[in-house]
Amino acid sequence: MVQTIAFFILTVMAVVALGRGLFLVAYLAIACLRKNTNPKQLIRLKKTALFLAITIVLNAGLLTLSQLTASTPSIVDENGNTPANSIAELRELELNGRKQWISLRGWDKTAPVLLFLAGGPGGTQMAAVRHELAELEKHFVVVNWDQPGSGKSYYAEKAKNITVQTYIQDGHALTEYLKERFAQEKIYLIGESWGSALGIFLVHRYPESYHAFIGTGQMVDFAETERMDYRKAMEIAKNNGDTALVEKLTENGEPPYYGKDVTWKSAAYINYLSNYMARNPRIQNPGYNTFRDIGSSEYGLLDKINYVRGIINTFGHVYQQLYDIDLRTDYSKLNVPVYFFLGRHDVNAPTVLVEEYERVLNAPVKRIVWFEHSGHSPWINERERFVEEVISCFFGTKTEKQGGNKR
Repeated sequence: MVQTIAFFILTVMAVVALGRGLFLVAYLAIACLRKNTNPKQLIRLKKTALFLAITIVLNAGLLTLSQLTASTPSIVDENGNTPANSIAELRELELNGRKQWISLRGWDKTAPVLLFLAGGPGGTQMAAVRHELAELEKHFVVVNWDQPGSGKSYYAEKAKNITVQTYIQDGHALTEYLKERFAQEKIYLIGESWGSALGIFLVHRYPESYHAFIGTGQMVDFAETERMDYRKAMEIAKNNGDTALVEKLTENGEPPYYGKDVTWKSAAYINYLSNYMARNPRIQNPGYNTFRDIGSSEYGLLDKINYVRGIINTFGHVYQQLYDIDLRTDYSKLNVPVYFFLGRHDVNAPTVLVEEYERVLNAPVKRIVWFEHSGHSPWINERERFVEEVISCFFGTKTEKQGGNKR
């Protein structure tokens, strides 16, 4: 996280430098026009203005070039060859009048389509999924979507205008595009953290469009989750003698939060719990490689800035709209098979709420799959088994490597 913030600050400084450079050029131009400027000063000012102008043009060109050349790498086999029928695209779409980006990756473009819904709101996992779940690309056309207000789609809609319905409408429009493009009546759906709730919203409203749904790091009751997370962080902080955090949490008060400081107040306990899981020796591959992801080829320089802006701005605006949602009462009947992939050591999205939801849920198939060496992100912590379970749940088959428990 520290590396990400440092990279973000440096990139912002570069963009700010562009703006300051334009101001300096204008200032120098005015100075050159002043009658009391002597010839030697005038020559120096002209040279400085020219240098700054060239620097600005080069930086602007670099920024533009980085955006235009952003791409997702080709699919390659163990011999370094690209399969003849593979697909690896980074594509801009217009969904309900909003321009948004997706990546499409798979060894066989005729394979079933799998849409991955990132966490957030405001998060982008386009590169993370490619790195962590590359094995899925052998079985599906894996689609990653930068939702409005995140990553490459940050400017799709002003953050202040984004609502839950924005995501549902655009998620449906994207689904229809994928069905038509790949000539498939239905697609598969996986949602992670916030994306797990969005997935429930989509399969509830449009069950005819989806074969099945997997929710991992499943969110159920947003307000209760925040209260439980806050209390857990306070408990751990007191036990560890982290007085600074105890004081900070006490000052902020118990969530839910509203207003402009939602992101920062929530981050106090969310980041603390994430670090707690990262130090848990029972969790494999403890967390995101954020620096790797933000540096990936899918993101141009501006995208890298918006990678962080989405987490801060979009999250802060949208998350407070979710506090009145409780899947146990609002989405207790679904007409597609539903699977919950839960990390046994997840202290971010309390699994007790998912167990309660699974008990009241009326669905053609429902199942909890436990990952014994995972926290909030089984798709990262136990990526190999995650892929095996996806194939097992969606296709009814399993590779030889199997572990863990099911209900």
